[in-house]
Amino acid sequence: MNINANYLAVVFNSTIRMMTPILFVGLGSALCNRVFIFNIGLEGTMLTGAFAAIVANYYTGSIFISLLAAMISAMIVSWIAGIFMVKFKGAMLVVGVSINMLISGLTTFLMQIIFGVKGAYVSTDLVPLHKIDVSMLKQWPILQTMFGSLTYLDFFAFILAIILYFFLFRTVTGFRMRSVGINKVAAQSLGINADRLQIGTVAFSGLLSGIGGCLLTMGGVTMFAQNITAGRGYIAMAAATLGAAHPLGVVAGSAFFGFAQSMANMLQNSSISSQLTMALPYLATILALAIYNFAQIRRHAL
Repeated sequence: MNINANYLAVVFNSTIRMMTPILFVGLGSALCNRVFIFNIGLEGTMLTGAFAAIVANYYTGSIFISLLAAMISAMIVSWIAGIFMVKFKGAMLVVGVSINMLISGLTTFLMQIIFGVKGAYVSTDLVPLHKIDVSMLKQWPILQTMFGSLTYLDFFAFILAIILYFFLFRTVTGFRMRSVGINKVAAQSLGINADRLQIGTVAFSGLLSGIGGCLLTMGGVTMFAQNITAGRGYIAMAAATLGAAHPLGVVAGSAFFGFAQSMANMLQNSSISSQLTMALPYLATILALAIYNFAQIRRHAL
């Protein structure tokens, strides 16, 4: 393996492309954590957005409509989940797992009905997300490699993290969200409609998951495969945990997992067993969470 500046530029570019779908979902998970909602159903809502985007793309060929379909469909699924968790006091773990299983089976079934295929659907008629033109960087090949093949949504993910940071820590609504997460009863005593705030936050996390799903299926290779999210929703939750539910911390956590996924892809052609390289992102998740929990235990013990 020849590690040089160009190789590092390729790794950087691949890391960005791998991390941004996780970042969108991770930001949604962080918001849910801030209002004391354990939303494990983000895997299912991300899959909902991915499937809706491809279906809309298949029928309309419009990028805007595909993105809109992804956001709305995922938001509706999350809104329903939020109602069950908040209004009906359903066990969050049970509701989340139910959403994930239902969407996994439903998208597999609908893929056969709509596209008439099993496993995966790929077509040259599908329209990918527009890539940002980096031709102005042709004088700097390394920079062109670093930022080539990225979509507008990839860049928007980082802008959104900054926006959510200011929203959470510089606005009244952000303060109310954090207060609900700290003590819901006390927040309600101040006149805050905690239930509505929690349900709204869960619904918005679904919208972000929909964007992540759309980016996953239309950002690189435009296609849909059965369970294409492959655990990215769970990895995004881990990124939110590692980032302490802080938007900028989630960026760092997502970058870590994006790098692990990037290295796993690049090691596919090496002498290392393919089974081991495919497991690398999940091993990295387990290791990172174990180290994080150990550090938390040590900190509270001091």
